[in-house]
Amino acid sequence: METKEIIVKHPGKTIINCDSDKITITRKGALNFMNQGIKGAKTIPLKSITSIQLKKPGMTNGYIQFGVLGGLESKSGVFNATQDENTVMFSKKYYADMLDLKESIESIIFSKSSDDQSVSSVADELLKLKQLLDAGVLTADEFEQQKIKLLAN
Repeated sequence: METKEIIVKHPGKTIINCDSDKITITRKGALNFMNQGIKGAKTIPLKSITSIQLKKPGMTNGYIQFGVLGGLESKSGVFNATQDENTVMFSKKYYADMLDLKESIESIIFSKSSDDQSVSSVADELLKLKQLLDAGVLTADEFEQQKIKLLAN
């Protein structure tokens, strides 16, 4: 994924940078200072994101909230979201950008988790083959042939 940058100017200026490994949230302006204080940029590794909640703006602003391993996300509601460092508030004009960001992050997270599953299944198959070799069920040549097949996939 190429690096995405979204600059949210209302309510409060927030810059979101996202690449294939991490998301960085940088807050600027008086409104963010009142809600968040001086915290600097927040970087969240994508591998630690467990959920993404997107609230569409309506009568109130919308928000995107990143749930992380071991994190204590705020309770639902716009007011609580303003206090959460893993949440970015936005007005209607930014909804399409936030929806795109959510979908991009989810596709990266899901593709990495399926890669991890396929790697572990190859390792499991190799372990089973080795056990069959040790038990005398497979010859060394048969073991090598099967191993080459598995590793080629």
